[in-house]
Amino acid sequence: MTTKDAPARIRVMIVDDHPLVRGAVRQALGVPGLAVVGEAGSAEEALELAPQLRPDVLLLDIELPGMDGVGLVRELAPRLPGTRIVMLTASRDDRHVLEAMRFGAVGYLTKDLSVDGLARAVRAAYDGELAMSHRAAAHLVQRLVETSRAGADVTSQADPALGTLTPRECEVLQRLAEGLTDHEIALALTLSPRTVEMHVSSILRKLGARNRAEAARRYRVAGPGPAPDPGG
Repeated sequence: MTTKDAPARIRVMIVDDHPLVRGAVRQALGVPGLAVVGEAGSAEEALELAPQLRPDVLLLDIELPGMDGVGLVRELAPRLPGTRIVMLTASRDDRHVLEAMRFGAVGYLTKDLSVDGLARAVRAAYDGELAMSHRAAAHLVQRLVETSRAGADVTSQADPALGTLTPRECEVLQRLAEGLTDHEIALALTLSPRTVEMHVSSILRKLGARNRAEAARRYRVAGPGPAPDPGG
């Protein structure tokens, strides 16, 4: 690879605990314009290597030893705002799709994808498109609508004050409940830290909460799912 060619290449990292799978994916991506710059066989390796390499696209399996792929997305997405994370897995579990996308993944591919299809999907992710089949995307949208409606109903009934929050404030509060700092929330939502602080102040005022930990705790009690306690 010449220096002249390097800027045009999409840098890809593969995370999968099966060496044969990594080898097959690496071979499939051995085409002009793509370059595999790193591999990891576990979440622990990926957490160490990905922030060093900062790949353009990160292909990530769901089933990993230790921390699973969804948890890894949650850890890496705030640290790698310039990396497009795409799940590449044998799992077709809707729950995995929803969780991965909620935490920052931009695509969800199954391992029965063709060689050409994988290369196209990587390029699409790099270009800012949704790396997913049309059928899977349509199904995902439907599930997101259903989940959003159900979550809004449950949340409003359990804690009416939460129903006064704007959609953006709900996003900020959700990430507070997940244990993210203001800086991490700013990266995840593409906002300035100052804007995040303003949203947090508005959330506390609307909820009548004494502090962030109380607001986060109320979201976890009434919200659609559990998250780590950020402040005890």
